[in-house]
Amino acid sequence: MLQDQDRIFTNLYGMHDRTLAGAKKRGHWDGTAGILDKGRDWIVDQMKASGLRGRGGAGFPTGLKWSFMPKESDGRPAYLVVNADESEPGTCKDREIMRHDPHTLIEGCLIASFAMQAHACYIYIRGEYIREREALQRAIDEAYEDGLIGPNACGSGYDFELLLHHGAGAYICGEETALLESLEGKKGMPRMKPPFPAGAGLYGCPTTVNNVESIAVVPTILRRGPEWFASFGRQNNAGTKLFAISGHVNRPCVVEEAMSISFEELIEKHCGGIRGGWDNLKAVIPGGSSVPCVRGEKMRDAVMDFDYLRGELGSGLGTAAVIVMDQSSDIIKAIWRLAKFYKHESCGQCTPCREGTGWMMRVMDRLVRGEAEVEEIDMLFDVTKQVEGHTICALGDAAAWPIQGLIRNFRDEIEDRIKAQKTGRVSAVAAE
Repeated sequence: MLQDQDRIFTNLYGMHDRTLAGAKKRGHWDGTAGILDKGRDWIVDQMKASGLRGRGGAGFPTGLKWSFMPKESDGRPAYLVVNADESEPGTCKDREIMRHDPHTLIEGCLIASFAMQAHACYIYIRGEYIREREALQRAIDEAYEDGLIGPNACGSGYDFELLLHHGAGAYICGEETALLESLEGKKGMPRMKPPFPAGAGLYGCPTTVNNVESIAVVPTILRRGPEWFASFGRQNNAGTKLFAISGHVNRPCVVEEAMSISFEELIEKHCGGIRGGWDNLKAVIPGGSSVPCVRGEKMRDAVMDFDYLRGELGSGLGTAAVIVMDQSSDIIKAIWRLAKFYKHESCGQCTPCREGTGWMMRVMDRLVRGEAEVEEIDMLFDVTKQVEGHTICALGDAAAWPIQGLIRNFRDEIEDRIKAQKTGRVSAVAAE
């Protein structure tokens, strides 16, 4: 279990002062100019050594991503864009950083931008986050007034502008290239890659897009050293991580814990156990709504990191938004609700996603009521495979995976419901 002195986010619950004075008392903005003095290459090398993988869901190594930015400018400006469009259902970790510990993010923006020669950084915040935007903007204003950002940031001789951009509540704008399109004032529709943003991103200039948590942990890693950060978690799954646990636990919460903690320890220590005890656990979605669900009995000993959840359980850590469902849950209806969400949020640019999400939702609609044929289960699975991997962005995968997880893990329930409907035993059919 993570010790308090090893926590990066010291004000996750808003118990302390979130102003600049409070942040400085807790050790933020300490010797920032000294970190910048060590140079760009040193910062990128330290980030690579720390083993930090992106905290937005895909888990791509952060230091490696930064190193893709051009070393020498060809005259175009470079940009850092922070993805604060936290729209994955079940996920609410970045929200706590922005409203209670915003200076961790602002300092991280300065250091990361410096490492990539970006004199301007945009934070693209979710449309629904009104109070979070206000808290973050206040913190940005404080940092400007104190000379920490702006011209000659922290007295380092580096000019740095930080701009907060409020989105309009579109899930698709959480995809990095759709986010860039939206920032440019166009419709939030993903771009084809290549060119990747590091080659041609915002306004056609070299750009790196990172998640809020990925950037907010940077200053502490550089102050304490990459070895300290890499000491948590298993090989290739280093560091501390914010977990957002919701659903049928006794105390839902957002908590910072070491990577590779076991699921049982996470739930027992921080959430007071499963509602109704461990025998009542039915299913868990371990990483936000786009990763496949896992049967409860398989989750108890699960290791909460990228490689275990993907390799052993066919799911993923994603954003570490752990959604817990007990035996009272109608799992078929829950996955239908997600299918409805993805159909609504598809931008409609790619045919497999535009047509497939609606088609999958309509079949799921019938499965919830048991008004389908057993053969349609395999047909539905086949269609998810035709959507997955055949779209410009990952929304097609995100729509397909929950349904695949349902069919792999709870096929017996779907079949029972269809048979019950046919024989007139309505008791086994979904509650309205």
